[in-house]
Amino acid sequence: MSPPFTCTYSPNLPELLRHLNCSIAISAFQAGKVILLSAKNDEELTHLPRNFAKPMGIALQGQKMAVACLNDVVVLANSPQLAADYPKKPNTYDALYLPRASHHTGGVDIHDLEFGENGELFAVVTAFSCIAKIDDGYSFTPVWQPKFITRLAHEDRCHLNGVALQNGKPVYATALSSTDHAQGWRDALPNNGILMDIESNEIIAGNLPMPHSPLLLGSELFLLLSATGELVKMDVQTGKHELVVRLNGFVRGLCQQGEFVFIGLSRLRKTSSIVAKLDFVDKENMAGVAVVHLPTGELVGEVHYHTSVDEIYDVVVLPDCQRPGILNTENPIHKTGITTPGLAVWK
Repeated sequence: MSPPFTCTYSPNLPELLRHLNCSIAISAFQAGKVILLSAKNDEELTHLPRNFAKPMGIALQGQKMAVACLNDVVVLANSPQLAADYPKKPNTYDALYLPRASHHTGGVDIHDLEFGENGELFAVVTAFSCIAKIDDGYSFTPVWQPKFITRLAHEDRCHLNGVALQNGKPVYATALSSTDHAQGWRDALPNNGILMDIESNEIIAGNLPMPHSPLLLGSELFLLLSATGELVKMDVQTGKHELVVRLNGFVRGLCQQGEFVFIGLSRLRKTSSIVAKLDFVDKENMAGVAVVHLPTGELVGEVHYHTSVDEIYDVVVLPDCQRPGILNTENPIHKTGITTPGLAVWK
C-alpha cells in the first residue's frame, strides 16, 4: 500500500514554481487538510499537509491567510523571521503562517472566502444562500443575496458557492441553480448553474454546468464549469463563454500567477447521486492540480495524488514563497511563536 499523500507530478513543475517564485496552497476538505505545494529544488516537489477541520475557501492578502473551516474561519499571519528559526526545521522555510485569530461562525458551510479592500472578510455562506462579512459581532453579517432567494434560512436553496472581487468589492457570484426551496439545487443538476452580477442582482448567464471559482484577471472574468471539466472566459455583456481548456476531471479551485493558472482536480465518489449525473463520471478521474498556460490554453503540468486526497475545493498562489510552512492550533508549538510589530521570537 502506498504511503499517505503519495503523488506524482510533471518533471517540469518544480522548475516552473521556482521560476514563478511561488508556492501553492490547496484545501482538501475530504482529507481535512490544507496542503502547501512547493519546489524543493528544480527536480523535486514537496508537499506539507496540515490538519484543518473541513477546509474550504482560502483567502490571501499580504501576509495574512484565512481558511474557512467546518465551524470557524481561522486567520493566520506569515512571519518570515519565525520561519527562519523554526525549532523543528531551522533554515528550511522562508515563510511560516501561524494562527492568530478565529471567527466562530458555526456550521454555515462557507465556500469561497476573500479579503476585501480594508482587510474585511467576505464569505459565500452557502447554507444561507448569501454573501456575508465575517467579523467578531455575529456568526456572519449578510451583505447580498440573490434576488430569487426570498428568505435567509439554513436550507442551501441554490448552492451559492463562488464570488469574484474587483477593487476589494464583490462583483460576480456563481450558484448551481436559481431555486428558492431547501436543497433545490440538487434536483436542478447538472446544467442549471448561473452567473450573477451582484450590483444589479441580475443573472448574466444560465444553463451552466456547475459553475465554480469565478476569477477576475484585469477586466476578464474566468470561471470553472465543474461538470464538464472546463475553464472558460465569460463575456459578461452577452452571457456567452469561450473555452480555454477542457480537463478530464471535476474542476474546482482557480488561481493565477503570471501567464499561468492553477486548477484543482477532484476524484469524486461514484456512489454520490450528484456524480452519477455527470457525463464524465467514467473517464479519468484524478485528484490534484493542473497548470495551464492561459494565453494558449495549453496544459503544461499536473500534480496527481494517488492516496489520501480525493476532493479539492480551493487553490491559491502564495507569491514570493519558495518554501512556506504552516501551523495549525492542534500542535502546541504555535503558542511559542511570539510576534509583535518589531519582534519575532520563539519562547
